Order: sequence, then structure tokens, then C-alpha cells
Amino acid sequence: MMITEKKNRMPINQVKENFRKAREVLDGFISNPQNWETIGNAGRLMSEAVANGNKIISCGNGGSLCDAMHFAEELTGRFQRDRIPLPAFAISDPSHITCVANDFGFEFIFSRVVSALGKPGDILLAISTSGNSKNIINAIESARENGMKVVGLTGNSGGEMASLC
Repeated sequence: MMITEKKNRMPINQVKENFRKAREVLDGFISNPQNWETIGNAGRLMSEAVANGNKIISCGNGGSLCDAMHFAEELTGRFQRDRIPLPAFAISDPSHITCVANDFGFEFIFSRVVSALGKPGDILLAISTSGNSKNIINAIESARENGMKVVGLTGNSGGEMASLC
């Protein structure tokens, strides 16, 4: 049985408008030379860290966690060509997340791992659409305390993360 409700369907013109807005944002991003410099700097930081025997730890909430996991698996797996696996992992273990959330609070689910496993020279890739997620901010602070460098991916103005990465 197929269930459809016409009243809940998004009109095609609204879908087109959403795509048009997404393209506008992407075109704006692409046309800003500062973005390319920032991406190049982040890539150099990560490449240098791996070349020096360090690792990349990534984290995010919801869809951002999916992005963090995908990033890490592309480094440890095969991205575009056969090569050695690169040292990276996403903080995504559900038993860890629920344990720490229960014992300490959700705002510490990432910072506990960063404090335990992050070393000077490692990189934290912190992903937050708002840039204001407390658990991401805490992970960034733990990374900095451990002598790690931080690369942040955010939306809009970057929120609180913008000044910390």
C-alpha cells in the first residue's frame, strides 16, 4: 500500500527555488578567492600532520557526523586511487556517545575522546552547520589544550567556531 498526502507535497516550483538558492550559494562560495586559500591551508595542515606521523580526528552532529565519518573513511579507504591508508577516524561509536552523554552530558561526547586520544600535531576536523554546538566547541577546546590544530567546517557566519579554528 502506498501512502501519499497531496497536502504535504512540496510544489515543484518550491523545489526548483531550493535548487536555485543552493546554486547561488555555491557560485558565491566558488567566486570568493579567500575560500580557496582557506581550503588550501586546511589541506596543507592535514597533509603535514599525516606526513609527520599524526592523525586526523573528525566529529559532528547529525548530518555533520555523517560527513565526518565519510571524510575519515575516504582517508583510511580508497579515495580516487589506490594508496596507503591514512590515519583518520570519526568519533562515532554509539556506545561511547551514549555512555559519555549519560555520565557527563551530551556536551562532552567528543571532547572526552579528543582529550584521551588527541596528541600534539594531530588535527581535529570539527563540523557544525551553526558553528555553535557546545559539544563541538568543547572538542575544539580540548584539541587546543592537547596541542592539536583545528580545521572547522561551518555554515553561514561560522558561529562561535569561527574564531576558534
